[in-house]
Amino acid sequence: MEPTPKELIVGEAGDARPIAALVRAETVPGNHLPGIVWLGGYRSDMTGSKAEALCRHAGEQGRASLRFDYSGHGASGGDFRAGTISRWLEESLAVFDHFSSGPQILVGSSMGAWIALRLVQELRRKGAGDRVAGLVLIAPAPDFTHELMEPELTEAQRQALAQNGFFEEPTPYGPDPNVFTRALFEDGRTNRVLEGLLETGAPVHIIQGMADPDVPWQHALKLVEHLPSDNVTLTLIRDGDHRLSRDEDISRILAAVDSIPPAP
Repeated sequence: MEPTPKELIVGEAGDARPIAALVRAETVPGNHLPGIVWLGGYRSDMTGSKAEALCRHAGEQGRASLRFDYSGHGASGGDFRAGTISRWLEESLAVFDHFSSGPQILVGSSMGAWIALRLVQELRRKGAGDRVAGLVLIAPAPDFTHELMEPELTEAQRQALAQNGFFEEPTPYGPDPNVFTRALFEDGRTNRVLEGLLETGAPVHIIQGMADPDVPWQHALKLVEHLPSDNVTLTLIRDGDHRLSRDEDISRILAAVDSIPPAP
């Protein structure tokens, strides 16, 4: 069964934006396999190879699956430059609540891992932490604005943020430059997760390439330090890049998903 396109309006009045999602319902009732929720990276969309592979894998197992585009990304509406971690987290929570039920595995890639960790925090705060059966974090970039980008900003970039509210830089992942706004940096500070113990209440699998030019593998080690010692698995791939989209990388991702036990 192919996933069904859905749309959810998040926000009110002038801030409303249509969020596009692809939803696949569980097809083997009673198998107790948690669903899979994909959380993409910065400027990525839900049609990437990892998201497609996870959706296909879920369908083969009869699991539910859910993937969507943040505002300003892919098929969703909204202004990309208005995007912040808080804004994309609000959309993720709304989509999660509206289109999924029961335990879910959060699979977050790069910035999506940051969103996944914040999503767990918000669900636990609401008393819904049992909805998270596990996390699979791929090249995780929590707190990337503060931890990875701010220390490396050039003077020209700092001036552009102060004077223009944004700066652009070329990216090897597409023809258009990446845009980083002052609002993204300021909001990122309020959403930092690498400051204390990150209680997830569920198994966490981290998959990180050691040849990643965007997120150093040491950042994954730092994340592990903030997670409880039980049920945390870190896989370092010596020749793995940031995308981790090779067949062997995707096989590792699917194996991590399958290692998370069914709901009781």
